[in-house]
Amino acid sequence: MAKTVSINIPHQLGAAEAKRRLEEGLSQLAGQIPGGDASRFSQSWAGDVLNFSAVAMGQTITGVVQVLDDHARLDLSLPGLLGMAAGKIKDELSRRGQLLLK
Repeated sequence: MAKTVSINIPHQLGAAEAKRRLEEGLSQLAGQIPGGDASRFSQSWAGDVLNFSAVAMGQTITGVVQVLDDHARLDLSLPGLLGMAAGKIKDELSRRGQLLLK
């Protein structure tokens, strides 16, 4: 069963600048997924909403990022064994997100 993780990342950039930084940073993050394959990372933007999927450790992670003027909200679905590491994954994504939107 998948575990859902939600993260709110505050920023003071405005939606357009936050989206630009996320677009740049996501390609770098895709290559750093442990046990992942950067070629199996897909993303599509619809306005200020990003839908994405990635394969890590043979499991598909899906998520949505909504970019707002003062924060970005990430909702991530972690399947199987990855769900068991949800706390660590959430902490790391929160840390990296804050660095991108600093």
